[in-house]
Amino acid sequence: MGAFTVMTSKGQITIPSEVREALKLEPGTRFYVSARNGQVVAIPKNRKLSEFAGILGNPPVGISLTVGEMDEAIAQHVFEDDQRIRREWSEAER
Repeated sequence: MGAFTVMTSKGQITIPSEVREALKLEPGTRFYVSARNGQVVAIPKNRKLSEFAGILGNPPVGISLTVGEMDEAIAQHVFEDDQRIRREWSEAER
């Protein structure tokens, strides 16, 4: 699924309605945006981490993190994974 859109002079794009509906995107949805192999990749963050709180029970070692600390850890790992993927693509292009 895809559709054409145009970027404004401010760098903004509109996500076409059929894409918004298919992904259940709502106004205010946050995105993680990166450049990957010449493409813009936008991953919606349409679920709050707090919605998953408690699904695994208590941590086995008794350590408890705040939602903010978990968000930071996840963001760091996403960044590191993106960097790893970029390195692998770069090495594969050589």
